[in-house]
Amino acid sequence: MHFPLHNPFRTLSRRDWALWLTSLTVVAVTNLMSGQVHPATVLGTLVGVTALIFMARGDVWGQILTIVFAILYGVTSWQFRYWGEMITYLGMSLPMAAMAAAAWLRNPYQEGEPEVAIHRLSRSEWLWGCVLAVFTTVLFGWVLHLLDTPNLFWSTLSVTTSFFAAYLTWRRASWYAVAYAANDVVLIILWILAALEDISFAPMIACFAMFLINDLYAFICWKKREKRQGLA
Repeated sequence: MHFPLHNPFRTLSRRDWALWLTSLTVVAVTNLMSGQVHPATVLGTLVGVTALIFMARGDVWGQILTIVFAILYGVTSWQFRYWGEMITYLGMSLPMAAMAAAAWLRNPYQEGEPEVAIHRLSRSEWLWGCVLAVFTTVLFGWVLHLLDTPNLFWSTLSVTTSFFAAYLTWRRASWYAVAYAANDVVLIILWILAALEDISFAPMIACFAMFLINDLYAFICWKKREKRQGLA
């Protein structure tokens, strides 16, 4: 397994640069305007939107930054007692991002290049994903109930969408971005509820709003890449 040493920024298009810089600006300004700056939240949001740009490019650096984001987001979730988010990202999203990084490195589109080869899932892979998602949701939902997690329904639904997103990313499927977009919607709702109790968490709403835009953009990019890789 060879790690392609490269500058990931050199592959960004003008559109990528525009979306990335806009995302950074929005999350940074929102954090500053909240009046209560949490270092883990600020750094996490900046790392998160950067990871998504590289993910849209099919670059393994996106997976590596996702691991960093999972750690920082786990800290932010812990601060609000969103145990579901903390457990989901540290206990599931982080290790699955590491698995995905390894899978992407093993499956480059062209040898020595950072772009991953896209994989079209079989029916059995979709079936296994659904079965594992149900099992994961039930297990995590039970744990979250025992921990008296705030907004239990949305926290449990976040587990389901997070798992699908992580699973599809690991399997190198374009639909990973749609699953992440669904997760973004759930997280926007969760952090709106959190901000109603503590306005300092409002930046997370802006963060996941930008994540939603980035994930929809990534889906478009991956579908175009499917044609280029001969999968359409």
